[in-house]
This record gives sequence, C-alpha cells and structure tokens, in this order.
Amino acid sequence: MNTVEQEIKRLRDELNAYNYSYYVLDQKEISDYDFDLKLKTLQDLELKYPEFFDSNSPTQRVGGEVTKNFETIVHEHRMYSLDNSYSKEDLQDWENRIKKMVDGEIEYACELKYDGASISLTYENGVLVKAVTRGDGFQGDNVTANVKTIKSVPLRLKGDFPDKFDIRGEIILPFEGFNKMNEERIEIGEEPYRNPRNTASGSLKLQDSAEVAKRPLECLLYNITGNNLGISSQIESLEKARQWGFKVPDASKLAHSIDDVLEFVNYWDINRHHLAYETDGVVIKVNSLQHQEELGFTAKAPRWAMAYKFKAEQVSTKLNSISYQVGRTGAITPVANLEPVELAGTTVKRASLHNADQIEKLDIRVGDEVYVEKGGEIIPKILGVDLLKRVPESTPTEYITHCPECGTALVRQDGEAQHYCPNYNGCKPQVIGRIQHYISRKAMDIDGLGGETVALLVNENLVSNYADLYELTKEQVVPLERMAEKSADNLIKGIEQSKNIPFERVLFALGIRYVGETVAKKLAKHYKSIDAIMTAGQEELVAVDEIGVKIAESVRLFFEAEENVQMVNRLKAFGVQLEMSEDQLKGQTELLKGDIIVITGVFEKVSRNELKKLIEDNGGKVSSSISSKTSYIVAGANMGPSKKDKAEKLGVSLISESEFLQKIKN
Repeated sequence: MNTVEQEIKRLRDELNAYNYSYYVLDQKEISDYDFDLKLKTLQDLELKYPEFFDSNSPTQRVGGEVTKNFETIVHEHRMYSLDNSYSKEDLQDWENRIKKMVDGEIEYACELKYDGASISLTYENGVLVKAVTRGDGFQGDNVTANVKTIKSVPLRLKGDFPDKFDIRGEIILPFEGFNKMNEERIEIGEEPYRNPRNTASGSLKLQDSAEVAKRPLECLLYNITGNNLGISSQIESLEKARQWGFKVPDASKLAHSIDDVLEFVNYWDINRHHLAYETDGVVIKVNSLQHQEELGFTAKAPRWAMAYKFKAEQVSTKLNSISYQVGRTGAITPVANLEPVELAGTTVKRASLHNADQIEKLDIRVGDEVYVEKGGEIIPKILGVDLLKRVPESTPTEYITHCPECGTALVRQDGEAQHYCPNYNGCKPQVIGRIQHYISRKAMDIDGLGGETVALLVNENLVSNYADLYELTKEQVVPLERMAEKSADNLIKGIEQSKNIPFERVLFALGIRYVGETVAKKLAKHYKSIDAIMTAGQEELVAVDEIGVKIAESVRLFFEAEENVQMVNRLKAFGVQLEMSEDQLKGQTELLKGDIIVITGVFEKVSRNELKKLIEDNGGKVSSSISSKTSYIVAGANMGPSKKDKAEKLGVSLISESEFLQKIKN
C-alpha cells in the first residue's frame, strides 16, 4: 500500500470513528470545523486519485446520486408484521399459547416500538450492500443511495460480525430535527410537514440523495436475521449489533414474566413523552432464538413476538354524512364522512362504520358529534356518540336496502354481519375490485397495470372480467387517458408475462372468498391442478389440511357458477398456469402421507425450515405440539424435558435428524 492510499485509509477510518462517536454514542470528540477540514482533505485526495474510490467512504454521506425509479427487490428473509395486544389479558393469552408449543422457562426481550419507516439493511463481509424498504413484507424498494446518507447507519462494521446478515430497524426523524425543518419551511412560506413518521418515510423516496443528506434522519436497529449467526438470544443480538457499530437504543429489558413485561410497559407509557422520537408501544419478543425458531410464524406474523400498543389518542368531531362502499366480494361497508380533524399527526376525514349492527349499536346519526380513535394508531374508528350534543330533530340512521352502485336489492345471510350486493357480474365496483385483486402484487403481479387503469378498462367496456385482459391489444389501450405508447407496450407485456406466475398464486388471484395466500398454497399443493379442485366434493375439500367447512363451501359455490368455470377454461386456453409445474412437482412424494410430525431441538445438517419443507414435499404435515395424533418427533439437540415426558406418556417415538434424512433418502 503506497503512502497516498495509506493516508486516504487513515482519514476514512478517523472520520468513521468520529461519525460513530457523535451519531451513535452521542459523544462529540472533534469540533465541526476540524471535522470539515479533514473531510475536505479526504475529498481532495479522492478527486486527485480516483483509483482509490470507495462507495462507502465518509465523503459519500453527502449524497448526490439521483434515482428516478426505485428498483423492487425481493427480501431474502420476509419482513413480517406484528400481532397487537392492548391489555394484560391479551399478553397472558399469548403466553399461554406459546407455553403449549415450547419447552422450558420462557424469558422476554422488551423493546420500544419506534414509529418510523421500516428498513432492512444487508451487510456482506462487514460492508453495507443494500437497504430495502419493508414494502409488502415480501419485496420492497431499493433505497441504498438514500440510506447511505444517514450518518448513524454504519457503512463498514467493526468487530467480529457474520459474513452475511440482514438487520432490521426504523428510519426515524427525531422531534428536534423535525421541528427545525418545519421552522425553516414556515420561514420561506411553505406548508409545514404533518408528522415525523410520514416525513421520515417520504425522505427515503426522494430522488436526489443529496436532499436526503440534509435531513436529520436516524436509524434505530432492533432485529438481526440470517443463517448461522452464532447468536442465541434477542438480548445478545442487540448487544452484538451495538458492538458492530449500529445505533441500538438502550431502552430494552430482559423480563422473566408477564408482570415484568407490564412493569416495562407502564413505565414507558408515562416516560415515552420524554423521548427524542415518536414511539407508539412496546414490542415483546421471546428471548431465546431456539424458542423463536420452534414457534415459527403464522401467515402474517411471528408467533414469538407481540406488540403492546399504548392507548390511542381520541378526539371528537361532527359526522357530516354516511356513504356506502361496495367491495370486490359485493360486501357493503358503511363509511362515516367526518368534519376534518387532527388525530395522532394526521388529518382524519373518514372512518369505517363496519356494518348495520355497529350503526345500530352506536345509534349513530348524521349531525352527531362522535368520538374518533386511531385503532392501533393507523385506522380511524368511531367509538361512540356525544349524546349531550345531539340535536332534537335528529332521526335514526336507516341502513340502505339497495346497492348504491347498481341498485340491486341487498341480501344478508344468516349469521353474517354484512349486507351483500348479489349482482356478481353486473355491479361495476365488484368487477373492478376482482380484476384489481387479480393483478395485485401477491397475485398475478402484472407490471404496467394499476388500479386506476383497471377502472378505465372496465368503464370503457374493454374488459368485464380478468380473462378479458388476455385479449387486450395495444391499439385498444393506447387511446386511454394517461396511456402513452410505451405504457401500452408495458401493459401488454406485463399481461403476457403473467402467464408464467405459478399455480398457487393464480388460485389466490381468482378471488374465491376465504381463499387467501396460505389456503391457496394448501389447495394447490394437495390437488396439483385446477381441474382436480373443480371436481372435488365438499367432504373431500374439508379433509385437506387446514381447510374448514366455510372455505370448502365457498370453493364449491365458486365452481358451481357456470360463468366462473367458463372464465377458468378461458384462462387455461390463454396459457395461464393452472397446474403445478414439473419443477414444482420434482422431489415431491407421498412417502409421509398421513404422517403428523413434530420438529424440536437444534439441528446440525439442515435448518428447521429445510426440515419442514422436506416433510411437506413428501406429503407429511408439520405440527407444533405433541398429541396422541403425532406420528413421531424429529428430535435435535437440546430437546426440552417436558416434550420428552409428554412423548413418553403418549407413546410417541423419537427419531434423530440423521434417521429422518435417511428415511427420506430411502
């Protein structure tokens, strides 16, 4: 290494250390003037000797990269949402559920729930390689250039870190910085920003990273994800992250009981008002990572974590009118149109009234003064009516009897809370909603086709169902509003590419009531083709793992409708994937058909997820708890004693990881 290269490296290391001390440890070790002088020296050297350029140099923190379109990136490890709790009873119910699934003493890591924009940072060999927004949890936007300008995000790590891992956290805007930004905006005659959370989120999508660099954003980290990380608990992972150079808040605690957890919750419910940034609750995680692995995930959230939300802010405002929305299934949702009011940092104008029963229960009337709360501080809901302010001439609300869109008489099935419009094919919002669902990201993911374009296509009578999409031509769509030549090309290309979407997602896209992503996967895996599902009887459907009577009835009703059968046949003719591909079927057997298998302990040769996949690929079912129906247990190291005792009492046999792998191989 020559003298110039050594000097450049020395300056980078020095400036990185000063940045870490100031932005992570809150310790100022050098004056701004001296820091700027060193930074200028480094910039001059890098300009003079471009062969020593490094994208992670401290000089790159000022930004300057312009991103017109943010690339969509699939998360290697899905970013799940969290289940919410609001009381001690909720937490105790959660604890009772997890105690049935794991052995031994359970400890909890308690952390504050930061209110910002979720981010996933990927590091390889100690270097930041990408930063991706949460998006829908499966994929998000690549905002690496913008995140690199945030000085509390380390560009290079220190210490003994894994070769590759993701670390999750929140990009936040502290109150002090937010207030200063607003003072500057007011001074130049511009509208102030609404709240820190939305401003932080919007900052990540600015096209010029130099503009992001001007904003006093911070990144608070709380979760490490990856393989073979050499970490055994959540509390340990937080400490490791601090050692590697991340900004991890100190407000975390190891709790030995739900009472300890509630003590933490109660303390921060009062003291959060002294924090430098927004927080809306506490996150409680099972501390042991082995326990977390055993507990796994539901379709939406980890079983090993729970968010405890602080009591939401409430305000009162006037109910101006009630309107009615029609969903893609024909369900009618009444909506309260409110006098605009500030609530938890946003302006609220509308709130759901859910159904006729809710309106009757609240005895809510147009002109009433109503109490509004943000449920989970996200979705506004009406809690009640201020009867003292009700005017004498007010009249009870009469729920509509006919569809507000097509005029069809509404129906309400026994045991159902909602009214429905039965005009399946003639009610435009239903038609538009079904096609919008079909093209959505988790379904057919058709590029170039958005919700507004779908509405245009339906209103121009170019399509009346999702099968019609495959007959669209460029010439038909070019004249549409806001549709240029290139947009039309992209739309037609996106529709064509959707023919490669795998069967389980097509099944979800069909929009069969109660058939969500998880159920669609179960049905696709069991039946292998749409033809087999279409001819399956209700009893046969109920026999499929996790398919209940309600779902089975819905599937049968869908395929009993001749128009749906015709639509599926058209999709088949267009080349849409309506059966499992050879690649998907490869390696799948019926070897473990009928077997219910429990996985427990720590494994050496394959991961827990790989074991689950092997069981499911060979026709078996993975269960989280031991019962008399359990076929056998695949037991790794550190299997809990109570699980062993239960297995012995029920006469359930144990096999090792090696024995199971040999069984599959044979």
